[in-house]
Order: sequence, then C-alpha cells, then structure tokens
Amino acid sequence: MAIAKLARKVKRPYGLWVKMTAVTMLGLCFIFVWGVFSNSSSSITTQRESFEDIIEPSSSSSTSSKGVQTQTQLPHKKEETKAEEKQNFDGVSNKEKDVLGEDEKKGNSSATVHQEHDKGVAPHKRVHKNDKDKDKVRANEVSESDGNDESDDKEEKEESERELEGEKEGSDRDGEVGVDFEMDDGGDSGLAESLDQDSKLFEDGGVGTSKGQFKGPLFDPNASYKWKSCSTRSKHNYIPCIDIEVGGGKVQSYRHTERSCPRAPVMCLVPLPHGGYGYSQPWPESKSKILFKNVAHPRLAAYMKKHSWLVESGEYLTFPQNQSEFKGGIQHYLESIEEMVPDIEWGKNIRVVLEVGCSDSSFVAALLDRDVLTLTLGLKHDLVDLAQVALERGFPAVVSPFGRRRLPFPSQAFDAIHCGGCSIPWHSNGGKLLFEMNRILRPSGYFIMSTKHDSIEEEEAMTSLTASICWNVLAHKSDDVGEVGVKIYQKPEGNEIYELRRKKIPPLCKESENPDAAWYVRMKSCLHSIPIGIEQHGAEWPEQWPKRLESYPDWISSKEKLVADMNHWNAVVNRSYLNGLGINWPSIRNVMDMKTIYGGFAAALSRSQPNVWVMNVVPVHAPDTLPIIFERGLIGVYHDWCESFGTYPRTYDLLHADHLFSRLKNRCKQPVSIVVEMDRMLRPGGWSIIRDKVEILNPLEEILRSMKWEIRMTFAQDKEGILCAQKTIWRP
Repeated sequence: MAIAKLARKVKRPYGLWVKMTAVTMLGLCFIFVWGVFSNSSSSITTQRESFEDIIEPSSSSSTSSKGVQTQTQLPHKKEETKAEEKQNFDGVSNKEKDVLGEDEKKGNSSATVHQEHDKGVAPHKRVHKNDKDKDKVRANEVSESDGNDESDDKEEKEESERELEGEKEGSDRDGEVGVDFEMDDGGDSGLAESLDQDSKLFEDGGVGTSKGQFKGPLFDPNASYKWKSCSTRSKHNYIPCIDIEVGGGKVQSYRHTERSCPRAPVMCLVPLPHGGYGYSQPWPESKSKILFKNVAHPRLAAYMKKHSWLVESGEYLTFPQNQSEFKGGIQHYLESIEEMVPDIEWGKNIRVVLEVGCSDSSFVAALLDRDVLTLTLGLKHDLVDLAQVALERGFPAVVSPFGRRRLPFPSQAFDAIHCGGCSIPWHSNGGKLLFEMNRILRPSGYFIMSTKHDSIEEEEAMTSLTASICWNVLAHKSDDVGEVGVKIYQKPEGNEIYELRRKKIPPLCKESENPDAAWYVRMKSCLHSIPIGIEQHGAEWPEQWPKRLESYPDWISSKEKLVADMNHWNAVVNRSYLNGLGINWPSIRNVMDMKTIYGGFAAALSRSQPNVWVMNVVPVHAPDTLPIIFERGLIGVYHDWCESFGTYPRTYDLLHADHLFSRLKNRCKQPVSIVVEMDRMLRPGGWSIIRDKVEILNPLEEILRSMKWEIRMTFAQDKEGILCAQKTIWRP
C-alpha cells in the first residue's frame, strides 16, 4: 500500500523533484559507504613520463664552508683491494689475446636488460612533457618542409613524426661547466681539480650559470642488468639504425634505404665475429695489415678473388703498397690531379676532404701522408663492408645512407670532395645528390670525380647538371695509364654567377632555409646562397695547415671562449690524460669525442699524439659549433645519442664523454642504451674516459661492471668526477 501511495505522489506535478531528491540521496549514500570501506591502495594513480617538473632537492653537502675542498673516490658497492688498485693499465691480460667465437654457440636469443627493483621501491611515475619545451629546439632537429618536397610515401610520415618528437626536446646545455683534473704536486695519482677555472669556461650559445634543476635520476640505482647477445640478421656487424633487424624471404637487402632506428632502444650486446676476435694491429702497422677474422665477411672473401689490392696472408689481410684500384698507382693518380690543377696543394690549402664511397682506401692513406684528413663516407649499399676494413686499418669513416636526406655535416665544410671510380647517378632524383655535395662543399672548393666507363647519356646529363649550379670545369683528362677519366670541378666563390643563368633552375633557397640543418632533413631542390660577409662561415678560405688549427676567423664571435676551451683541454690532456690514467697511448688510433664544443680535446690530443685522429660529435640538441671544428681543419658530424651512431661494431680505441650524460637527462627513452652503444662501438681492450656528475658516475660504474668492463680509475671532488674504464673481451 505504501508503494502505491508513493507512486500516486510521483504522478503529481511535484513528482519530478521527488525523483531527483531520491537519486541524489542514493548517490551520496554510495559515496559515503565507498569512502569508509574502500582500501587506500586501490586509489587511482597517474603515470609520469619524466621528472622535468621536479626540481633537484638541495644536498646537505652543499652547505659546506667555502674554500674547503674535499677529494673523494667514487664509492663502490664493494671495496677494491690494494692488488686491484695496482692493475696493469697498459692493456688486458695475455689470456685474452685471442678468443674464439663461443658466444655464437650460446644462442642468439633476443636481447633484453632486466631491471630488478626492490619490493619496497615504487616504479617511476610518468607525465607527458609540456609543450613549453618547443621554444629551444635547434634548427638541426626540425626543418619545415619545402613546397617542392615529395610527401607521398610512408617514409615522409615517419620523418615528420621524428621531427614532431624533436620539437618536444629543448636545448638542455645551459651553462655547462667542466672539470679540470691537473697534476697534483704532492699526489701519487696526478689528478686534482681546478673548479674555479672550469666555472669560467662557458659554452657558445649556452652562456650562464646552471639552473640547478635535477630532473630525476638518469640511471635507476636499484636496477640490475642481465645482458644477452643480439640476435639480429647482421649479427656481429650490426648497425642498429642502418641494418634491418630481422629479415624474411621477401627481404633481399639487409639495410634500410634511409636511416631508420628500432622503435625500442637497443638493449643487447653485439657478439664477436664467428671466428673470434684478436686485438687490432697498432698504428702504423695497421696500414699494411690487419687480422682477417676481425673483418671476416662472406662477400669480402668473394670480393678478394677479383681485386688485388687486398690479399689474404695467413691470419692477416695485407695491403700491398704497389697495388691499388687506380691503375698506375695512387701516387700517379695524385700527381696527375696536381698537374691538372696546380692550385690544389695537398696538406696546405686542402686539409679536410670527403671521400664518397669506400674502396681500397689508398686515396685516404696517400693523402694522410701529406697532412690531409680524409673522411670516408661508407654508403649503405657497401655490402662488402669495406668501410669496416678502412676503420680497422685506422682510417676515418662513417656509414650513412645517401638518398633523400642530408648528410650529417654543416654547409661549407669540406675543402674538396672525391668520388673515385664513381658510379653514383648524380643526375637522378632531379640532381638532389649533387645539390647536397654543393651544400657541404666550401666556396671555391673542388669536386674531383674519376670514372672508368663513360656513358654518353650520363656524361651529357652530368654536364647539364653541373652547368645549372655554375660549377666550373677546371680540367678533364683521360688517363691512358690509369685507365680512368678524371674531371675536376670548382664551386663558385660568389652569387653573381647565379643571377646570370638564363634558367633559374634550380632556384636559390629561401633565406629562412638553414643550410646547416642536417639531422633528419630532406635534401632540397635549391641552391643556398654563397656567404659573402665576414660574419658568415665559408666566406673566406681558411689559413693554410697547420696554422689553421689555431686561427680565429672573423665570423667566430666567441674567440675568447675558443681560446679558453683550447687552454682548458691542453691542460687536461697534457697534465692528466697522457700520464694519469694508465692508458697505453701508442695503441690508440681511432678516437671519438662524443660531445665536443670547439674541438679542443681533438686539437690538444693531435698535438701530443700525432698518430691519433678524432671524430668530433656535436649533439643535435646542443649549440651548433661544428662549422668551427671544420674551420680548424678537424672532422666531425651531427648526432643524436638517443640513437645509434653510424659505424660498425668494434671500431674505436677510445671514447671520450665530457658531461654527455648530464646533458641528456630525459631526452632518451632508455639512457642505458647509450652505454650499450658505447660497448658496441668500442673495441675489446679499448678505453673510455667519462667526466660527469658524481650522482651519474656512481650508477654508471655499476652498469659498466655488469658488462665486465674493468674500472681502471675513479676520482671525484665535490659533485664532479671522472671515470676511466676499459672494455674486456667478455660477451654474454
């Protein structure tokens, strides 16, 4: 009866309000009961992607009195005994001289790194980055698409996604301060700091004091690592962003047409060659012979049967001096070039050269004897891996696709470009490949091309193309002895000749188009204006070598910083690196500076160790100082260390990282992958010098120990430190 009466009341005019009141009361009752009886652990949580919004808590140690400096060693989880402290720094033990490829027998399971947290430790929370980071993006990472560019394939979409990701990455190189370890008058280690000097050393484009923000730990201190061997298609020669990881029956090539990195960071260790690995020959013996098993390749064995410039002799691969791809010998080839163009003075006005495509490296070796630093560009279709042979011999080389994107070099960089036995179709794709050569070639620079078989159609197309970009043909000669046709072009030194063209094709690029933007930027169908003002790099030819190394052109606005950088690294190298780390420098040839500014480390090392060459890497998120490095007669590339570098495994003897990790906070999805990449690039027995903050070096040391690296020396003062480690032959 009560229900019936309630129903009749609902039908009355005010029944709607009764309904709403009843529903509200029921809802409040439900919320009250849920709040009383629900468990707090079931509350909803959010996930963070970074800790960029969290400021570093002030350390208690920062309140120490001024003027008092403490020197401490980086703490280890286990104290090393005195016997371990007196390890032999000159190399690894003789038991590791030659190791068979047992790692292949253990299986090529997919590589992973397991992170085991303590039960009481909560996982990291995530939050999406704010868009306010977009305002500091360097032009190298992002480039607006030109109206003439093609945008009808999947690669274009993938590229735009990368660029959008790059827009969220800010320049995090504000006010970097290095650490200067100098000789201590009374200390046995020979390492002491001069923080006052370093605090005055500012970076170009990043002048100022440190903001003091700490965006969360770079490495998880609670993680433990269990490494596995990479099970990729190219196995011991794996180059992650160039090689295709897995291949099916339909995939004939094992390399991408363009640079394409795996979606997940590479967290596996590249195995040793099947036949084992032997320590590389020291320089200069490596010029004439290398261990064959270090570069063994099925296609290389077939290649050797058709070419006489490399010969298998026992366990070695030898390179007879009188044999070359150039008939008549390389010396005859160089002399013929000098006869054709006497203004080409190797080792004086010509210092930095790019070799497009890799063959026998005789051109690189011969120019090296004349003080010419030649960087070889190993192309992705080099299936014989001749670039790896060049690196094993001790010659500079990088591996890169060369199709639609710009090469990782600034504009006006190279004094000369050489393409020997050239088979590159320069006139294809609208001539964009040659336009890219024009971009990186210095005004009045030389493009030297030799071909064995001239095609009338290709000759006419090349003539028309070079005329459209106003290259002057200085000489054209058919060498009967060398059986090659040699053409030498010269890039114009001014813009007036561009205006005299009847057809303005290709057109001049827009003024807003950055000629130095190179990272994931598509090639353009236009010509950049030649710099004419003294404030622009490339407007004037540099000083002759070696004066060029210490000259300061007018377009460099920060000469004081360059001088300070040079003095800083001269002191560090001469007082600390050469004597205080235990490195056997005669065994060092291939060196990489993973985060350079002005090339100061490379310049200082080349003065004291003339047998060393240094690959200078300018990170894409840092101020663009790579043009200064080329201006000084050194070589380098742009690179993003969140990705793999374009080189073969086991190609460098020493890696130098000065505050690299502290400048990459929260840029990379998995920072440990940078350490994995260092392990891939470094040869067994190779060295790594890492200078950074103590809170980074401590967990980094444990990561290196998990890879069985030997920690040769650690040193710290206040919050800065240095770590010197040596890679062993160990593989999982």
